[in-house]
This record gives sequence, C-alpha cells and structure tokens, in this order.
Amino acid sequence: MTSGAVHVRRRLTANFTILSNRLAQRAGSAVTVGVGAYLMSVPDGVPVSIEALRKHFTEGETRLARALNELEAEGFLERVPVRTANGQVRTRTYVYDDPSPAAPATGEARTAAPPEAPPEPDTERAPQPSPEPLPQPASRPAPSPAPATAPPTAEAVAVLAALRLRDPRLLLSERDVTRLAPAVDAWLRRGIDPDRIAEALSADLPGPILRKPSGLIAYRLHHLKPIEAAPLPAPHAQRPHVLPMQNCDACDRAHRAEHPGLCRDCATTAAVA
Repeated sequence: MTSGAVHVRRRLTANFTILSNRLAQRAGSAVTVGVGAYLMSVPDGVPVSIEALRKHFTEGETRLARALNELEAEGFLERVPVRTANGQVRTRTYVYDDPSPAAPATGEARTAAPPEAPPEPDTERAPQPSPEPLPQPASRPAPSPAPATAPPTAEAVAVLAALRLRDPRLLLSERDVTRLAPAVDAWLRRGIDPDRIAEALSADLPGPILRKPSGLIAYRLHHLKPIEAAPLPAPHAQRPHVLPMQNCDACDRAHRAEHPGLCRDCATTAAVA
C-alpha cells in the first residue's frame, strides 16, 4: 500500500465510544458527524441544547441547529417535550447509536414498566362462583373510509422546500412538507405570489429555533393567512348634469346657465320693458 489511510490501532480499555460506520462515515457535513459523535460519547443527563453545544464547539447556532436537525431527520436522535412536576416543559433528547427500527433498544427505557404485584400467599380459598357471561355488545357498522385528499401541488412543495435557502434553520422533512403544503395551496388560491408567501414565512424569525421549524411554519400559515379579496363594489349611478356658473351680462351676478347671457331677474326685467 503506497497511499490512503493506514490504521495504527491500540486496544482501548477505558474512555472510548463505539460508533457505527453509518454515523462515522456519513457523507455531508463534518459538523453533523462531530455533533453526533459527541452526543454518543456523553453520559446520560448531560445538557445537549444549542446553548450547551456552543460551549463545547466553535461553530455558531445555525450550523449546530442544522446538525441537530439532520441527526433527528436520520433517526440518530429524538427530541420529546416533557412536563416536569412543577409544570415546566423541558426537552428530553434520546440518542440512538443505531437508528434502524429493528435494532433492540438498550439503556433507559422510553416508558417505565408497571411494577410487578407481590406474590400472593399460598393459602386455600373457597371456590368462587363463576361469573355470569356478559352480554355481547351490538355490532357496530364499519366506519366509512376517510375522504381522499388531493395531493399537494408542485408549486406549494417548491415554496416550502425553498425556505431553507432563505434561512438554513427552516430545513423541513418530506413528511413536514406534505403536511404543510395544503395550507400553502390555500394562500396560492387567494392570489398570493409564491415569493410573498416565502417572505411571510421566513421574515423576522426568533433567535434560536430549538425545536422543529415545522411548528413555526404551521403557526404562521394559519395565523397570517390573508383575507380573500372581496369583489369591487358596483359603480355609483351617474350623477345628474350640473349647469356651469356664468356671470350675467347686465348685472355681472353669478348664476347657473348652460350658456353665457342674462340672469333670471335681468331676463324678466328685459322682457317686461
């Protein structure tokens, strides 16, 4: 071998972490691989928020948030909101060394198993009468199938997919795009330009987006939806013709008439004379 990697291996017995090649050899951002390796190496209970990661890495919030989103999209971690005893909502992060669904889970169990009942003492009991059979419930009609929804338009999908070009934090998964596209179609049907929609969804974002951006996008699509354009009112009826103002040729008093001449009084006086 004249080139390439040459491994000089030592047998480690402490202070090491086992990583899957799926993460270690992941193509793409080195920041994502580094953040994933760090999450695999820390013990349970270590804070892994963006603020905590910034104290360990030199990268900024945007790159660290993108790395967490990519790891979550590929199944290496899962962020679940939990409510503490005092009513506060915290984020619990589950880190998976093997994100395949068939892999057996080890470590802290996601749901605690109910405690086993203590064994009952071996005492003789009087035979209990067999319970009467319960009446069979009446058969219910099968539920009607849900109406098929129209697939999202390509224009709506393009608007959502292009949001990450405006802000890298707005990286949406394929599932999120499919769920949010009907709301974008509602904006398009009201005559809103796609660029205006993207601007409304990406402008004036808060500081760090700690959770998935799909919730923020769904909130803006619902609460910032523009009203439908009402038809223009019918034009008003044509106003009656108003005679212009003229100055009387005799007394120079102003009066309304179609053509210049005498006012009514001067015309009456001239007719009597």
